[in-house]
Amino acid sequence: MNLNRAQIIGNLTRDPESRATPNGQNVCSFSIATTYSYKDANGQKVEKPEYHNIVAWGKLAEICGQFLAKGRKVYAEGRLQTRDWTGTDGQKRTRTEIIAENVILLDRAGAPSAGGMSGGQRMSGGGAGQNGGAAEEPIAVPIQNADDEIKIEDIPF
Repeated sequence: MNLNRAQIIGNLTRDPESRATPNGQNVCSFSIATTYSYKDANGQKVEKPEYHNIVAWGKLAEICGQFLAKGRKVYAEGRLQTRDWTGTDGQKRTRTEIIAENVILLDRAGAPSAGGMSGGQRMSGGGAGQNGGAAEEPIAVPIQNADDEIKIEDIPF
């Protein structure tokens, strides 16, 4: 059995870039920043940003291009894929991306947002059995503070 699944919550670092392939397939790429926090040897809080490249295809790409904008908080879920190519300078390049299957806007309803879509909207697409982008009930994704301790009695199994 194999599993290739990535789930992230973060903020868009730039506006999505939408385009179409030569055969007419919609594709949208964007980047999400997440932050890892820890305390160093001196007890100072250190934040380390990590940047994730996301690619959406088909109807999901169209929806992402329409409603996502720089700074929006989103949940993205999909599979990891690494691609290689040779750049115009002759150097070999490699990039690991998340091929999105679900994207959920996490901005609060009523907060300023591009596109006017309220918080908690779910966008899906890509694989077989997907709903093609129709809005559903949002998935509850708990966000835990890295400074909080996990107690053994809090674990549900």
